Amino acid sequence: MVSKEDVIKALRKVQDPHMGISIVDMGLVRDIEIDDNGNVKFIITPTNPACMSVLGMAMQAKKVVEELEGVKKVDVKVEGHFMEKEINEMLNEP
Repeated sequence: MVSKEDVIKALRKVQDPHMGISIVDMGLVRDIEIDDNGNVKFIITPTNPACMSVLGMAMQAKKVVEELEGVKKVDVKVEGHFMEKEINEMLNEP
């Protein structure tokens, strides 16, 4: 089974394109949850509510976690962005 540490390690590969620092080290990722079936959920909060890079960072974050062994599904939610509803719809399309 995938662990929270595995998820954090994978998410450290995702960098804010403007700062060159991982989204984990910047404190943008929170509320990581993993259930017994390998479903992972977490929230990304951009530093700026108009951040133009948040969709790309969230998509990359979803991809690196999906690649972990034992992960069945990844649900990423963006909070604190003025377009969060539209971004979340794009991120989690079936």
